[in-house]
Amino acid sequence: MGIKHLKANSSIEEILEVIEQDAGVIIDNLLDKNQLKNIVEDLKPYLVKTKEGQDDFTGFKTKRVGALMARSAECQNLALNPIINEVSKLFFEPHSDGYQLHFTSAIDIAPGESKQIPHRDRGVWGGYIPRKIETQLSTVWAIDDFTKENGATQVVPGSHKWDRDREPKEDEICYAEMKKGSVFIYTGSVIHGGGANNSNKNRLGVFLHYAPSWLRQQENQYLSCPPHIAKDLTPELRSLMGYTKGGYVLGFYSDPEDKNGELESVSPEKMFGNFKDKYGSINSADKLVSDSSKRK
Repeated sequence: MGIKHLKANSSIEEILEVIEQDAGVIIDNLLDKNQLKNIVEDLKPYLVKTKEGQDDFTGFKTKRVGALMARSAECQNLALNPIINEVSKLFFEPHSDGYQLHFTSAIDIAPGESKQIPHRDRGVWGGYIPRKIETQLSTVWAIDDFTKENGATQVVPGSHKWDRDREPKEDEICYAEMKKGSVFIYTGSVIHGGGANNSNKNRLGVFLHYAPSWLRQQENQYLSCPPHIAKDLTPELRSLMGYTKGGYVLGFYSDPEDKNGELESVSPEKMFGNFKDKYGSINSADKLVSDSSKRK
């Protein structure tokens, strides 16, 4: 069994069907050359200065750059990709009214790096959430070609349905090999890990993960991209990052400088000047999908 590839014009239903079956799918050729070039230029200053990991999990020859919403305009566009957001909305819909950006990172694997320890991403929340509730939908955007030789992500298709303690055999491990500009989508319950880089070139990918709006994010978006930077982002991106309420009162904002005794339970949008309904909230998923439909 390998990882299935779909075309960029595949239906959302087809993408979700493969994810349900295998917990991972590759969509080919979503980015053009200019977008790839912009991402490389955005990230280069940070990758040059970033130090390699210091343990087996993060990798001794792997660089990781976070805070991508504050650092890369092109990565902001990736986060708002209409296909990914339509898939995310429907994927989380059974257990959540909305979703949010959970984690951002550019991961650069250098030659000589070993395989990462196989794991499930849902482990960041411990064992508190039943397996029947999927907690994460992740994307890996290939900025370079991903090959087994240069460290393409290891994946065990179907392992999201396994017993928790079952470990994969070598012949059950596949590799997310794809051309640059493609994206690999996988769930928080599938076993996966970075591959070993046995080539003579680095392998760069951009990782953007999504989660239900009621879970704490792995990357604290409000510190990685604080209000004085977030004010220059689009309202849609701020909403996706969590700068809005995830429900009637979930994530409400109290203005510490309010001396007039106004309503305490307001949306964080208030601080950016685009706050309209102090009793309501904007669902980032519905807003993004609505906007993407208008662009078609």
